[in-house]
Amino acid sequence: MEIKSKTMSDSDKNTLPDTQNQKDVREIPIDKVGVKNLKYPIAVKDKTKEIQHTIATIAMTVDLPMEFKGTHMSRFVEILQCKDREIHVDSIDTILVEMQKRLKANSSHIEIEFPYFMEKKAPATGKPSLLDYVAKFHAVRNGDKKDFILTVKVPVTTLCPCSKNISKYGAHNQRGEVTVSVRFKDTVWIEDLIAIVESSASSELYSLLKREDEKSVTERAYENPVFVEDLVRNVVMKLKKNDSIIWYNVEAENFESIHNHNAYAQIESHNVFTNGQADEYMINRY
Repeated sequence: MEIKSKTMSDSDKNTLPDTQNQKDVREIPIDKVGVKNLKYPIAVKDKTKEIQHTIATIAMTVDLPMEFKGTHMSRFVEILQCKDREIHVDSIDTILVEMQKRLKANSSHIEIEFPYFMEKKAPATGKPSLLDYVAKFHAVRNGDKKDFILTVKVPVTTLCPCSKNISKYGAHNQRGEVTVSVRFKDTVWIEDLIAIVESSASSELYSLLKREDEKSVTERAYENPVFVEDLVRNVVMKLKKNDSIIWYNVEAENFESIHNHNAYAQIESHNVFTNGQADEYMINRY
């Protein structure tokens, strides 16, 4: 027996109460309301391969005036859907404008976090393997003003200078993670930020290492000891050489191997940021 699904007519839909649009009497506006942890395919620009296809975790929010009870959550997902079944980063600003329009909002935010893969060759054998990083776009529209921040999280190896100086037989090392966020006025590649971080650490990481590669990485780390303080300073010195970057925030965290706590350092740019500069950000660079 075939069961036919009923489709609701426009007249039927109009009889349903719109609870979100009901008036709220508490007179408290909401800064951000929307959806988080939404998975969706995305295409980003790859410096060597032109385009990289990956899966993003997305948060979309808008402001809510105090007179409205709630926002329409389904509209966020509707806005995100596209005929290609994949977001192209060129469309981020269009998405933000549509969020403002359809949700009657002054400000709109979208945060897009995704794994980004690079092929790396082992230092001694040259054997290739893919290493994953975490990248994030945070784009904002406030009225007609725009802001865009690119963030990259890079895993590294650090070796303790103090341990090396005081020990006869070696030095303790550990994996660390460096998070770099930048605002910019011209193209800044994800790959270039990764290279800056990896060259600032005791050693970069690899997915595939044979014995001779492991020897090379171990010895390189021993010859390049860095505290977290050294690490963030090294990164900042290299960021300052890039004239396209007008603001940065650098954080380093070491997952200590001989302590039951982590070591941490952070430096933020003291450059003055203005909305005028924000308008120049090239969202479609990625």
